[in-house]
Amino acid sequence: MKGRAATREERWLALALWVLGFAALWSTESLVGFTRDESVYFYAGETYARWFQQLFREPARALTDAAIVRAWDYNHEHPVLMKVLFGLSHLLFHDTLGWLRPAAAFRLPAFALSALVPALVFLLGSAVYGRTPALFAALSFLLVPRQYFNAELACFDMPIAAMWLLVVYAFWRALEDRNWGVLCGVFFGLALCTKHNALFLPFVLAPFALWRAWAASEGNPVARTGVWRVLGLFASVAVLYVLLLVALGPEDFQRKFFLLSPHTLLFVGLAVGSLGMLHFLNEESAPTALALLPMATMAAFGPVIFYLHWPYLWHAPVERTAWYLNFHATHNHYAWFYLGTLMREPPFPLAYVLVKTALTVPTSLFVPMVTGWLVLAARTVLSLFARTRAWVRMPSLAEGLVGVNAVASILIISHPDVPHFGGVKHWLPSMPFLGLLAGVAVTRGCEALVERLRPRWPKVSLAAMAAPVFALLMLPALIGLVRVFPYGTSFYSELAGGVPGAASLGMQRQFWSSNVTAVLPWINQHAPRNGRVFLHEVNGLSFRDYQRNGMLRSDLQQGGPFDADIAAYQYHQEFREHEFNVWESFGTRTPATGLYLDETPQVVVYQRHR
Repeated sequence: MKGRAATREERWLALALWVLGFAALWSTESLVGFTRDESVYFYAGETYARWFQQLFREPARALTDAAIVRAWDYNHEHPVLMKVLFGLSHLLFHDTLGWLRPAAAFRLPAFALSALVPALVFLLGSAVYGRTPALFAALSFLLVPRQYFNAELACFDMPIAAMWLLVVYAFWRALEDRNWGVLCGVFFGLALCTKHNALFLPFVLAPFALWRAWAASEGNPVARTGVWRVLGLFASVAVLYVLLLVALGPEDFQRKFFLLSPHTLLFVGLAVGSLGMLHFLNEESAPTALALLPMATMAAFGPVIFYLHWPYLWHAPVERTAWYLNFHATHNHYAWFYLGTLMREPPFPLAYVLVKTALTVPTSLFVPMVTGWLVLAARTVLSLFARTRAWVRMPSLAEGLVGVNAVASILIISHPDVPHFGGVKHWLPSMPFLGLLAGVAVTRGCEALVERLRPRWPKVSLAAMAAPVFALLMLPALIGLVRVFPYGTSFYSELAGGVPGAASLGMQRQFWSSNVTAVLPWINQHAPRNGRVFLHEVNGLSFRDYQRNGMLRSDLQQGGPFDADIAAYQYHQEFREHEFNVWESFGTRTPATGLYLDETPQVVVYQRHR
């Protein structure tokens, strides 16, 4: 199946879904607290925006390495595309125009990209499966409480899910449109600028490009030779890089990688050579060239866009990129509570991601996700054997693309040596595709019901059947979202027994410190003038952000468990000693107030009696 373009009606529906998602996120963001990471990105965005102001006033000085390092060294463990957007949005909508409070101004770009997920999954799903399953996937995506919570934040996890989906959509559209093949490379570069997850995309997409090219060149020896030449070029460049690394050693390989070096020559040769080969291959077999074009543009455009977007790399690209990659390759492990075990170091449980997903996605949505993926997997396996091939319809290339991307990031994170923390945010790129497979499963069930009912009610339609079924399946998710909002990291599904059941199972109750917003009004009312407040897990930047957004009194100061007048302990199994310290220092074990979701402690507040 080729990547057909969306119809006019589908484009309008996609736009409506984007507007709906954006409006919902914007209208509710003021209730969502600031995660530790988010406040770091607020500060980084402000710093980067000031550099752009300097660039406008004093371009020569701003472009020096000293000025760039001063502005861009902060939080250089992450690419800066989203942080730049956060900072410029804040500069425009808060500092300049004064239209929005600081947090809302920072978060606007995140809303725009998060709302892109339902729109894109609808466009992809409509072309591959039809509008009905696509609409289910689009409408249900932001109803998952943890996904909605992540969509509210000025962070990178939902934006990279959107960019991953955008790259896959462009890759699929490139099967029929050369322009989308070029855009695929551009979008991949932007995905690299969003988060390091994008580094895995070529490995996920390359098999499909080769499969398509191999099929398109069948019976055409010249085209098949062209495929081998392109593959040979990629393989040769990879081998030469390895030989350079072995010959020079890691330190000299990095030190001697500069603009006029064999390293750069190899990259230029790969970019120019692959695109040139595809130009000539296009004259012999356009479908074969189209199949390989996205891989060539990703290889050519991705590194260039990544370099250009990040001023921190401009004066020392190899050294600083190497540091960035090494940081994530050797990422530290955070303690995490899972089924009664406090996980501190690898190896982590192989089933962790699957179990965590099952316990945090509303069950009425999770079951169709699993059903849809298993049906697709079963069709794939049965179509491999001659004896069973007639029983099923062989999955198309597009269906295979959806199925593989539905589990790609899940499989990556499931490796026992990969750090396991952050709830579900690290495999969000899989969730739109799982939602699409859920829509397929539900729609197939509705179609079967229609066929059973038509002998008695000939006028029954798929739309009439799907509407109540969709509502029935989405309602538990909506109720769960409303009940737990804005404390998204606390949500657990019916399969977990809700919030109390998850606590009994020994699961992480909440994280990222944002639940403290529940007790800030009480603290504002009861804290002494110029008092000291210990907000456990809230860093100094978040403390400042609560104050400048009017959520915490400006006279209050940040304290510790031994010198504070009020302490808000956020329940974490790995930090229980902090609560013990508060008991000892305050001379009481009786909470003054707290946040209790379904009677399950999330934040416990103690007040010192002087």
